[in-house]
Amino acid sequence: MKLNSVIFREYDIRGVYNKDFDLDFAFHLARAHAKFIVQKDPKSSKKVSVGYDARLSSPDIADAIAKGYVASGFQVLELGLITSPISYFSTFYLKDLAGGIMVTGSHNPPEYNGFKISVGAGTIFGENIQDLYKIMEAEDFLSGEGSREHFDIFTPYVEKHKEEFKNLKSIPVVLDCGNGAAGSIVRRLYEACGLKPTILFEEPDGRFPNHHPDPTIEKNLVWLKEAVQKEGALVGLGFDGDADRIGIVDQNGRVVWGDEFIALMTPSVLESSSVKKIVGDVKCSDRMYDFINKAGGEAIMWKTGHSLIKEKIKTEKAPFGGELSGHIFFNDRNFGYDDAIYAGLRLIEVLGQTGKTIPELLKDFPPAFNTPEIRIDTTEEKKHEVVEALKAKFSKSSDEYSVNLIDGIRVSFKDGWALARASNTQPVLVLRFESESEEGLNRMRALFDEVIEPLL
Repeated sequence: MKLNSVIFREYDIRGVYNKDFDLDFAFHLARAHAKFIVQKDPKSSKKVSVGYDARLSSPDIADAIAKGYVASGFQVLELGLITSPISYFSTFYLKDLAGGIMVTGSHNPPEYNGFKISVGAGTIFGENIQDLYKIMEAEDFLSGEGSREHFDIFTPYVEKHKEEFKNLKSIPVVLDCGNGAAGSIVRRLYEACGLKPTILFEEPDGRFPNHHPDPTIEKNLVWLKEAVQKEGALVGLGFDGDADRIGIVDQNGRVVWGDEFIALMTPSVLESSSVKKIVGDVKCSDRMYDFINKAGGEAIMWKTGHSLIKEKIKTEKAPFGGELSGHIFFNDRNFGYDDAIYAGLRLIEVLGQTGKTIPELLKDFPPAFNTPEIRIDTTEEKKHEVVEALKAKFSKSSDEYSVNLIDGIRVSFKDGWALARASNTQPVLVLRFESESEEGLNRMRALFDEVIEPLL
């Protein structure tokens, strides 16, 4: 069959529905996934889960996925409209599950959709996603007569967390679901844990009529900030389209970025964990890594990408980690996947137990001048060309700076750092800068711009 190879990305498969892929594609993707599972483990069960997010196209795509599994002789447990983390939860809770597919466009515009794919209790990425492409291209599928049935995954998900947070202190909190999948479960879960949240844009609606469901972009948090101030809440929590990324606003309406949240949670995680490793991605601040180390942890910097961070946490047996982008992973009391709704409960727990506000918990986190993640649209070729040119300019560490090449190039100066990396999912160059002073920030940006601007 004819395939658009571009949509087979590093961490998932994603594109514009009915342009980059269609229902026939979804049907054959499930068949390829079934074949992949059996190739990996011939003794594996043939039971899988299928869930979908709030996008208008998602129910039809999920139906096509289920039909593809059935045609391959697999038993399908249909989970319905859920969050991506609940899809991941199903792979841990249902011990005989061979994997599953979550149909989601995540935080992308409404016309997009895609697939997050699990084998066993882990999501696949990189070469394994390319393996699915090869199976589909060769049309090398299994045949059989499977079955499909609906399964209530919400009840065990709520019961697990209700027990974990049975002593949770109720504090005033505002939630912004952004009309995404979080609205399918967050009220039931938070009320089961003894909270009485104020909830914005709760009804799942794939048109996203109120604002784009990406809580890591500040303009999407305007309504959350206003509601926090109006309600006198201690914290506001925003969720992306499939609720695996969190955005946070403190009681003053200030955005708490992903690396600040990791720092905030570090002391409570270290206090109860025998393993002290905490993983962050290359876009996180040097301040965060220093904070973790000073708190008695062992900070590990790793490549950007939720699947890559999740895998690193697993191999390091780290209790905790996350990304600047709001993917947060608790592997101490939870299963190590990124669940924004769960991360919100952990934050509420810390606020209740300490009796402190977010600014008070971050009082030892040094201030800095920094940029948000800067994304420059370019071509697949140029994004790599720019990174290579920067590597040539900063070819080796010196007395003035040190170089980290784990993901793109990160140059650390005495007063800050600069990052350039090629996006794994789009023809985009990603930049970020941070310094102790505005002067230092401008200096580092100028050093990078000297290389970048002539090439773009």
